[in-house]
Amino acid sequence: MIANAFTYKRANSADEAVSMLNDQSKILAGGHSLIPAMKLRLNNPENLIDISQITSLRGITDNEGSISIGATTTHAEIAASDLLKQHIPMMGQTALSIGDIQVRNKGTIGGSMAHADPAADWPAALLAADAKVNITGPSGSRIVDIDHFFTGFFETALAENEIITSISIPKTASNAHSAYTKFKQPASRFAIVGCAAAVDLDGGIVRNIRVALTGVSENAFRATSVENALSGQPLNSESIASAIANGVTQGNAVLSDHYASEEYRSHLAKVYVKKALTAI
Repeated sequence: MIANAFTYKRANSADEAVSMLNDQSKILAGGHSLIPAMKLRLNNPENLIDISQITSLRGITDNEGSISIGATTTHAEIAASDLLKQHIPMMGQTALSIGDIQVRNKGTIGGSMAHADPAADWPAALLAADAKVNITGPSGSRIVDIDHFFTGFFETALAENEIITSISIPKTASNAHSAYTKFKQPASRFAIVGCAAAVDLDGGIVRNIRVALTGVSENAFRATSVENALSGQPLNSESIASAIANGVTQGNAVLSDHYASEEYRSHLAKVYVKKALTAI
């Protein structure tokens, strides 16, 4: 199908983009979430506000204790970053798992986060990384902890008149020992189940751990039962098997669709939690 008619506008700064926003507008960066929805008439904005040329929203910056990633940074740029490979390896692994080379060269991390597809890869990686989301709106800037950003099915803490400007990720021992793995839908390469894990080990004992899943429920979530079971324990095949024995989705309704039943997804969630933890 062909999208409805719209007016195209280009913003030269984040503040200008915010000033253009109203309930009939949408932000355009890479377009890999928005444009397909417009073609299917699932989204019919009157105005598209292009932020792809705002240089302040793009790039990967070392801030000593953290790394900032601009909202319009592409998946390919993240995959190629030596800084992220050194300090947060699951970020590059996640980026490389997204779509194909065309999608990775145009799609952006901020666009994926704002769209909040339940099968998107970034939500799990950012939850495991303990990221902070930097947001700009009419009232100025604010920071949202990633644990409070994804709120439901295609829903986030982002207001309609706000935009994501960057993501900040701490350079912690756990993020330095991290991994992302997924069972992908073969055509789209979205996650039927994806798992990210970051673990800080002290003498082989788990001192800090964050494990997150995507594709399993209406929004990405942390597998807190696994985290609690492994905290203070050695990380080995026996402890991992014990941690996942009773399931990893407690408190979260598991999706069932033509790709995977609830039972199969629940099984895959256990398998991919094990894969991610074993890969660290």
